[in-house]
Amino acid sequence: MMTPVAPIVSFCLCGILLAASAAADTKKFKPGKGVPTFAVREPVLRVNPGDIVETETLYGGYYERPGGAWPGEVGPFYIEGATPNDTLVVKILRLRTNRDHAVSTHTPGFISAIASDRYTRMLNDPIPARRYVWKLTNNGTTGVLELPNSGGKRIEVPLSPMLGRVAVAPDGEEAWGGLWPGNFGGNMDARDVAEGATVYLPVFHNGAYFYFGDGHALQGDAELCGSGLETTMDVTLQFEIIRGKKIAWPRIETPDYIMTVGSVRPLSDALRIAAVEMVEWIAADYKLEKWDAYQLVSQLAQIRVANMVDPNYSVVVKIPKQHLPR
Repeated sequence: MMTPVAPIVSFCLCGILLAASAAADTKKFKPGKGVPTFAVREPVLRVNPGDIVETETLYGGYYERPGGAWPGEVGPFYIEGATPNDTLVVKILRLRTNRDHAVSTHTPGFISAIASDRYTRMLNDPIPARRYVWKLTNNGTTGVLELPNSGGKRIEVPLSPMLGRVAVAPDGEEAWGGLWPGNFGGNMDARDVAEGATVYLPVFHNGAYFYFGDGHALQGDAELCGSGLETTMDVTLQFEIIRGKKIAWPRIETPDYIMTVGSVRPLSDALRIAAVEMVEWIAADYKLEKWDAYQLVSQLAQIRVANMVDPNYSVVVKIPKQHLPR
C-alpha cells in the first residue's frame, strides 16, 4: 500500500546537496524469508529517493528455542537512481520493539570478546552455554531479567533499541555473510544506529541493494558475549541519495554527533580507519585544512568499540557537532 506524503524539499547537509523525490510515498512492507548474505540479488522492494518504508525485522527459531536458526536479513531494497558515484542516506524515523521478550546467549566456541571462540583460540575450556530470556515491559522501554543462579536476584534496566545490521551490497561479486561488518556496513553492532539517527553508506552498485536486521533492545559497547538483547523491531526508514558524493566507509549522524565507523581486525586498525575517515570528513565538508582537522579530532574524539566479537571488529569515532566550525 502506498500513501502519498508531503513533498520533500532538497536540502543541504554539511554543504552536500541531497536528492529527493518530488512525490515521495510511504510504503508498507512485510518481509517474508530472510537472506543469509549481503550481496546483489533480486530486490524485494524498489523505492524512490524520499520514500518512507514501514517494515519490521524477521522473527524465527532463534528467538523461540535454544539452537533455533537465525532468521536472516531483510532485503535487498533497490534504491532507484543510486549509483556508485553517490552516497545512500538512511534515516531511522522509528525503531520500536514489538515483542514481550528478548534473548541473549552465551555460545561456547562461537563468538566472544573475552572467552575463546572460533576466531581466537585459547587454552581455557569453553564457557558454559547459557540462554537468557529477558522480559520487555512498560511498552518495550524496560528489560527485566530473573537470575535464579544468583540467589533469585532480579535486574531491571531501561532499553535502547538499535539495529545491529544495516548494509548495502558489497563491491563487485562479493557476498558477505550476515555476521560480517565492513566498508559496506553490515553487522557493525553500533548502538548509535537507533531511532533518530541517519546512516550514510557507500554505494557499490546501481540501486545500492540495502539490507537491515538484527534488532537489539539493548547492547553494551563491544557486545562482549556476542549477543545483545536480541528481539524483533518495527522499523520506519526514509531513503535519500547524496548525488555525486562518494564515501569510503559508513557514517552516522544524530542531532548531537557525527560519527565514522571502521570495521576490520585488529582493533587498532578499525580505530585508525574510523579516525582517518573523521579527519577527512571534517576537512572536506567543514572546510578545514587537513592538519587542523587532525588537531580537532585529536582533542574532541569520543571513541566507542561497537563490536569486538564479529569476524571484523567495529570502532566508532564520534565528534560533538556543537564544536564543529560553521
